[in-house]
Amino acid sequence: MADFVTLEWPAEGVALVTMTNPEINNHGSWIGIYELWQALVQAREAGARVAVLASGVEGHWFEHAWLHDMISMFRKREVSGPSDGWFGCLDELSKTHMVSIAAISGDTSGGGCEIGWACDLRVAEEQVLFSQPEVRIGVGTGIGGTSRLVRLIGRTVAAEMVLDGVPVTAQRIYDLGGINRIVPTGQAKENALAWAQKLAAYPPDALGGMKRMLAEAWEAHLSDAVMNDQRIFQEFSGKEPAIEKMTEIQAKFDAGASIRETYWPEEIPE
Repeated sequence: MADFVTLEWPAEGVALVTMTNPEINNHGSWIGIYELWQALVQAREAGARVAVLASGVEGHWFEHAWLHDMISMFRKREVSGPSDGWFGCLDELSKTHMVSIAAISGDTSGGGCEIGWACDLRVAEEQVLFSQPEVRIGVGTGIGGTSRLVRLIGRTVAAEMVLDGVPVTAQRIYDLGGINRIVPTGQAKENALAWAQKLAAYPPDALGGMKRMLAEAWEAHLSDAVMNDQRIFQEFSGKEPAIEKMTEIQAKFDAGASIRETYWPEEIPE
């Protein structure tokens, strides 16, 4: 199917979509996110009632946008793949035909978090850290991360995450209502698949109808807020200071530094 994304069918009506790009620790390269989008489309068109989004890279779920691609986009250079995958993923996750469960098995940040916030349900392992480090990169949340995060956990901690870029534990996000379940390390995918199989057994019209009710009740003005996020993102994220900062940070990743070492060497919460 794809180089970085696989689509499997572990149970009737259940699609398992796994992104595996260990070379860049599941950062969201344009080609990887495009393949994720296409896998979600394929799953829905093949009749999946529930899709589980998982990672094949230990220690990482989906991380933020790959800065090589973001820098190249703003420099008008060649990128790794089509650039419409990010909003394509959001569009698929919003459709009422298929419920989505994020099986968050490792740290997640930036655009990866934004995809997780867009899923219907989230199962996270207890060791996971969530972060929106965009402010430390010099950019913004470009696909609605701030808008969704505020709705999920409230303004106070959302403000802490987006204004300071600090990582927040799975337990804290759970306590605030942003995660449905916390499970022991190594059990996110197993738990999410069991839940998916249960949901997939419900009458499809009822499952889809309830998702539509949830969306219309919660999302009254969300689409406007998401596009406003993108407008603000475009105002400053492609300017030279932001590109220079992205280049500096990507150089650290290229040299082998981890997400934690790069962004929060002395700020990891207990």
